This record gives sequence, C-alpha cells and structure tokens, in this order.
Amino acid sequence: MKKNVIAIAAAVCMAAVLTACGGTGTKTETTAKATEKAGAESTAAETKTAESAAGGKLVMVTNAEFPPYEYHNNNEIVGIDAEIAKAIADKLGMELEIQDMAFDSLIPAVQSGKADFTAAGMTVNEDRKKNVDFTDTYAKAAQVIIVKEGSDIVNPDGLEGKKVGVQTGTTGDIYADDIKDAAVQRFNKGMDAVMALTQDKIDAVVIDREPATVFVKDNTGLKILDEAFTEEEYAIAVKKGNTELLEKMNGAIKELKDSGELQKIIDKYITAK
Repeated sequence: MKKNVIAIAAAVCMAAVLTACGGTGTKTETTAKATEKAGAESTAAETKTAESAAGGKLVMVTNAEFPPYEYHNNNEIVGIDAEIAKAIADKLGMELEIQDMAFDSLIPAVQSGKADFTAAGMTVNEDRKKNVDFTDTYAKAAQVIIVKEGSDIVNPDGLEGKKVGVQTGTTGDIYADDIKDAAVQRFNKGMDAVMALTQDKIDAVVIDREPATVFVKDNTGLKILDEAFTEEEYAIAVKKGNTELLEKMNGAIKELKDSGELQKIIDKYITAK
C-alpha cells in the first residue's frame, strides 16, 4: 500500500514536472520569437537609417524661365543648373527632384524647409546672405543691357530716365532701383520683359548675360550692349544653418570643378550657341 502511494505521488510529480517543462518550453519559444522579431525590426530600422544617410531625396526649387541655366524642354526642366544639381546629387548618392516656381518664391521655399536648396542663376549678395547660406560659387555672370537696334542707349549711363524692364526678384531687379530717374517695370519672366521691349513698351531690359544671349538670338532687332551693367557670381542657396548639407554640396562642387565636369556642363550650353 505504501509503495502504491509512493508510486502515485511519483506519477503526480512527474506530471507536474512535465507540465512545468511544457510551460517553460512555450515561454522560451515565445521569448525567442519576440527576440527574433525585435532583432528584425532593429535591423530594418538600421537599414533604413543607413539608406537615409547614404541616399534619400534632394528637393531643388528653381525658376525655369532662365535659359540656358534652367528652362522647360517638353515636360522636363533642363539647363546648366539642372545638370549641375543632378551631378551633385549623384555624388551624394541621392535622388534629385526639381520644382518650378516664381523666382521671388525660391528663397522663402528654402527657408521654410519646403525645398533643400535653390539653384536658379542666383547671384550671391549681402541681402540674400541674411536669409540663406551659399555654397562656393560655380559660375561667373554679369547683368547686361538689351536694347533695340538703333537705340540711343549705348552704355549703362544711358538708362537714366528710361523705362527699364527686369525680372521680378532677380539681381537686375535689385540693381535697377539705383538707375537715376528710371521707370522700372517688373515682369514675372525674363521673356515677358523682352517681349515688352520688342513692342516698344520699354526702352531696355537688364538681365543676366547668358539668358540675354538666348533672347537676342531668338528675337531679331535686338542687341546686347558691350559694357556690362554689373559683374557677379552664381552659387547654390541652402537653408541658413544647414552646415551639413552645405559642406556636402561644397565637397561635390569641388570634385566637379577638379574633374572638369562642371565646366563641361557649362560649355555644353553656353558655347553651343
């Protein structure tokens, strides 16, 4: 009888042990799965972070009414700035997205974070430096004067008291206010100012040399004066304080300059006239 009691007790203990082992096995399995899931999520997060650091998207804003620096070709924005920006994005291992907007909206878009940078044949000047940070310059430029053939305006001094057309927000717009007694008329597009000139609504247009060359080539009866209105430099603008992006872009610009690729891009559009 005692043996039977012992046997029964042993059986009960064995069942308890087996039950406990079974419970331990289930818990271990659940923990293992949770650990595996957490590890997978951690790896995914690390991968995503790595991809973000190495890749991602750069949003550029421009005013695509400024050939040969930026203009529309069918449904694509092309030109010097577009190609340089694409080359920089490639150097950084990032995708480039270009958005078109009015010139005077470009810096606000960068300031607000809607865009990472703007490249738009933008001249570096002290007023703009208060609102954005500029990369190293990538091109030299000049503001020139377009007049009709036979015009009595032969140099910048001849703009005094004249009706002068400019594109809103551009360097020409800024400097035109310094012309004594001039009636400055502002246009959203450089081409609109040129059209006003051909229709005798204004006496001259002050605009960057490269787009001026294109406009004069495409419109008979116009010429560019030999003496430039101003000399200046172009650079890319990023949000003030975004030193990380600024340094990366400067590094890419230096590589493009050193390799000669940057000059090839410029020459592709400027020398092929």
